[in-house]
Amino acid sequence: MAEPKPYAAEVKSRGQLTIPKKIREAGYMEEGQNVTIIPIGDSLLVTPRSLKLEDARRELRRILRSSGLSLKDLLAGLDDARARTYGEAYAAKKD
Repeated sequence: MAEPKPYAAEVKSRGQLTIPKKIREAGYMEEGQNVTIIPIGDSLLVTPRSLKLEDARRELRRILRSSGLSLKDLLAGLDDARARTYGEAYAAKKD
């Protein structure tokens, strides 16, 4: 399974977050559509459909099983992914 590509986005002063176009298209998300946001540790799961917590847990377990990753593996990779994304998003702004 290919490693997911992280995307950078900026949270605006009123808490608004623009989801990059490629992600919106991949998730079949349209303007005005409601999403469900579920906090998982220090991360967020954003889904275009309304998921109840138990449905979200089931979906996460399914994804982890199919990818061959453990939850520990997934969480361990977050720091590296965040650092790369931050570097890509803000390195150009320093110039």
